[in-house]
Amino acid sequence: MAEEERRKKKKSNVVVWAILGLLILAMGGFGATGFGSSLSSVASVGDRDITVQQYADALQAEQSRVGQQFGTRLTMQQMQVFGLDRAVMERLLAGAALAEEAERLGLSVGDAQVARRIRENPAFGGLAGGFDREGYAFALDRAGLTEQAYEAQVRDEIAREILQAAIVGGTAAPATYVDTLTRYVAETRDVTLATVTEADLQAGEVAPTEDDLRTFYDENPDAFEVPELRAITYAWVTPDMILDDIENDEDQLRQAYDERAADYIQPERVLAERLAFSDEAAAEAARAAIEAGETTFDALVEERGLTLEDVDQGELARDGLSDAVAEAVFALEEPGIAGPVPTALGPALYRVNALLAASEVPFEEVRDDLAAEVGLDSARRRIEATREELDDLLASGATLEELAEGSEMELGTLRWDAADASQGADIAAYDAFRNVAEVAAVGDFPELEELSDGGLFALRLDEVIAAQVPPFEDVQAEVEAAWRSDARARALVARAEAVAESDTAALSAPAEAIEGLARDATLEGTPPELVARIFEATEGETIVVRGDDRRAFIATIDGVNVPDLKAGEAEDIRTAVETQAGQGIAADVFSGYGAAIRDAAGFTVNQEVVQQVQSQLGGGAPMGGHGG
Repeated sequence: MAEEERRKKKKSNVVVWAILGLLILAMGGFGATGFGSSLSSVASVGDRDITVQQYADALQAEQSRVGQQFGTRLTMQQMQVFGLDRAVMERLLAGAALAEEAERLGLSVGDAQVARRIRENPAFGGLAGGFDREGYAFALDRAGLTEQAYEAQVRDEIAREILQAAIVGGTAAPATYVDTLTRYVAETRDVTLATVTEADLQAGEVAPTEDDLRTFYDENPDAFEVPELRAITYAWVTPDMILDDIENDEDQLRQAYDERAADYIQPERVLAERLAFSDEAAAEAARAAIEAGETTFDALVEERGLTLEDVDQGELARDGLSDAVAEAVFALEEPGIAGPVPTALGPALYRVNALLAASEVPFEEVRDDLAAEVGLDSARRRIEATREELDDLLASGATLEELAEGSEMELGTLRWDAADASQGADIAAYDAFRNVAEVAAVGDFPELEELSDGGLFALRLDEVIAAQVPPFEDVQAEVEAAWRSDARARALVARAEAVAESDTAALSAPAEAIEGLARDATLEGTPPELVARIFEATEGETIVVRGDDRRAFIATIDGVNVPDLKAGEAEDIRTAVETQAGQGIAADVFSGYGAAIRDAAGFTVNQEVVQQVQSQLGGGAPMGGHGG
């Protein structure tokens, strides 16, 4: 047993050290290796170099950071398009300039401060907490750093922080600025809002003449414009399209059932939670207290600073449990407490919340589902088997029409609007098709592409049909519908303006009193500009705002509520504004200071080395350069 525990401990330490290594990579990079000695420093500020490794690490760290936001890792070309490579270089230059300035000013950081910073870094913590000397050495070795080099980096980092604190420590947002901005944000309005609907119109709709429609058509061409369309011919095949031609082999279905046996054949199980204790006596006392009604399992969990998620064990079957635990939890005939029983974490109580009987779904009940799964899998393999032949046909000059005629692919055409992902044939629902259709050019040779479900397609762009306004005669019905909608909306506004000057009580719906309307509020069923217009108006003013063709709005500003900046929500808003404004000013001051000391020290960027690094990391063109 002792030998087994030592093996487990050794294995755990290796895992922890591996994680530490990854944490170091996430913190500071150090992940890109393989840059030969032919590459020198990538840039310098004064006498301080920015090494190739530092630049590569920073680029990769930025790729990972931004990739998490986009949900995919950016390529180096995309980094260049977004200007992220330049931003990385600017940060490195700024850091080097600050380190150079700290050295010039004689800012010195002692060994004790460096040691304290390293000991406090959670990346170097051991299993039992506290600093792990072996883990520290292991992580640095994995990162390709010596302790001396890493500690020098930490020393520079602390010196830069001291310098930064000295520069921005005294910055604060002016009180007048903070108060003015807070009053703007926290100000509210009391409003009486009335709605004018079609029921309030005094006359019916007027039928438009052809001249009315032609004038409306001429004045609103954008409303009737047909967007740019791409006339596309395509050939495609998907597993679903050939599924009916797939014959299912009974032995295959039986094999699939056996492979999924864990899904269909379930042993007796329990749903349980586990709470471990330091010793047997504590566990026995806890069970006794539960049985006496003095406490509950939930209360014991909460007292330990845990949540029910922390102690949840999910579904438990006999397999995988120790004999003692299995005997205890499966001896229960109804939900309840089992134990204490010995576990790897110490004596534990199990709360069994449900008893799940063994179950078995026979093959006959799931045969049809299995047939569909196996059939689709066979269809995908059949399509994949034809891929090389289809590629060869296209490469030899076969047209899409010939491709469809000699294979299982089907031919189709559509006029595709890139701005409307919902329109078009079924194939337009696939991202792969839309991506190719968007960049295709007239005259391109079709290439075989893969669909997400295992299907294949190829397309040809026949024509780009420019955006255009159809002749009046072709869209006369649409013009009339739009004219009527506009006429109703204008009539509602006219009625609202008339009522606003007399008495809103004449309206079919009663007005609504709204108190404390905030600047960022949303009034359901109203246009977005209504609230903005309310805050532009003065106290006592009445405004009319057009809605859709079913309503218009009359708003009377009954009161302008100036916030008390020293109480309530306004005080919290002021604190937030002051903090944010102060941080913005500090950032601007420090940015200007950094640029000044960088320019004073003189800096250069080696574009040749930059290009080589980006090429090795998957890029091509160099970033925009600077020098000084």
